Amino acid sequence: MRKWALFAVIVVGALLLWAEGDIPPFGDPDTPANTYVAQYYIENAYEDADMANIVTVILTDYRSYDTLGEATVIFTAGMSLLLLLRRGGRL
Repeated sequence: MRKWALFAVIVVGALLLWAEGDIPPFGDPDTPANTYVAQYYIENAYEDADMANIVTVILTDYRSYDTLGEATVIFTAGMSLLLLLRRGGRL
């Protein structure tokens, strides 16, 4: 059993190292996120939504599901922490 676990760890580690080769260097201005997505957000944010702040447009319109997911994770973590730290009775 331990041999299979070691084998699985080695295989997953090798796959992660292999996949790491496709990640662009940190701060590379030629990545797709910097060349296509960010430019689209900057050019079309004010036309797509009637808000004065481009950051608000990005968070509420373009990435709303992502923001909802992050809020759900934070809420779940907070509620779990309250349940774990509770001392027998009411809070």
